[in-house]
Amino acid sequence: MSNVSLAMGAGEIVGLLGPNGAGKSTLIGVLATLVTPTSGRVEYGGRIAALQGADVRGRIGWLAHELHLYPELSARQNLAFFARLYGLGRSAVDAALDAASLGERADEPVAAFSRGMRQRLALERALLHAPRLVLLDEPFTGLDDRAVTLVADRVRRLARGGSIVLVATHDLDVAEALVSRVAVMRGGSLVADEPGAGGLRARYRALVGAA
Repeated sequence: MSNVSLAMGAGEIVGLLGPNGAGKSTLIGVLATLVTPTSGRVEYGGRIAALQGADVRGRIGWLAHELHLYPELSARQNLAFFARLYGLGRSAVDAALDAASLGERADEPVAAFSRGMRQRLALERALLHAPRLVLLDEPFTGLDDRAVTLVADRVRRLARGGSIVLVATHDLDVAEALVSRVAVMRGGSLVADEPGAGGLRARYRALVGAA
């Protein structure tokens, strides 16, 4: 990955687009401070991320393509485990269950949940600590229309609350209706940073040669 320069601000929803292998997940790993770049740097509010350590990581929420839930545990138990890592109590867990619309299923094992339910649960797990930067890697994969709407609405609420949201997705129709900007990657480089609305599919095809 090289030649990537991207600035994001509070309240923005930025779509990260590109074909498989373009470098999207690597960029998310760098922004999450999980991957160390060989050159360049990431800054948060003018502070160099590499020098801030846990203080910066405590302000980041990351939803990976793999949801990393414990299927044998209930929704409540999954959230409670991660809440303890952040020093949070039951009220944070209850609020997350409500936000995920899972209050009535809170004590059922996650193994019995649909993909949409698991996705909503994993998203709220990533948001337990009220992060200011939210990184979402393919959050709409495998979801039906209702689940897509629920997740998209949650993303909009995050942005209205002042979070910065970066969404990596292959779903151009969802992206066009959701994001304020798109950052397009190809071959490990950023090839476009432009408004999200208006003929996104045609613009994407012109940039990367895909439908």
